[in-house]
Amino acid sequence: MPEQVSRLFSWLNTWRKDELQGILVDVFIAASAGEPMRRVASCRCLPGKGLAGDRYASGKGHWIKTDGCEVTLVSEADIDRASRRSTLSFADGEHRRNLVVRGIPLAAYHKRKVRIGEALFEFHRLRPPCGYLDRLVQRGAGKALGRGAGIGLRVLQGGEIRVGDPVEVLSDTADSPG
Repeated sequence: MPEQVSRLFSWLNTWRKDELQGILVDVFIAASAGEPMRRVASCRCLPGKGLAGDRYASGKGHWIKTDGCEVTLVSEADIDRASRRSTLSFADGEHRRNLVVRGIPLAAYHKRKVRIGEALFEFHRLRPPCGYLDRLVQRGAGKALGRGAGIGLRVLQGGEIRVGDPVEVLSDTADSPG
């Protein structure tokens, strides 16, 4: 656990180096809003757009006009917790997030850059589940995942990402280009 500065403002916590390193365990894309998520082993990240073949990169996402997003990320721990709390399965992308990462608490990403494979991202904002998830998956899906289950990222530097790639939250902007 990080050194606790504040329980209310967890993003103020000081993180140990091992808490800033994880692994990319899944990548999901959907061609347009509402389509089932499709698991892929790798994909190309497009700066200022998102993941090649995904609804956000092509401008066909549900919230694209009102609350644009490039890439969404959720922790594997949040998905596991949601599966234990409900009868729902989130194993095949029903969480509607692009990237699933193991080993890094979501609060550690706040206002930081993230390197995954060849690509560089930056934290954009929190992306909690909403009522749209309940309409697409099943009533209660958003509640099962919880308010903190998801963040949005922007693609700063393009490149290929692959399942199994290391994920590193950069502790200081001086640690990364761009």
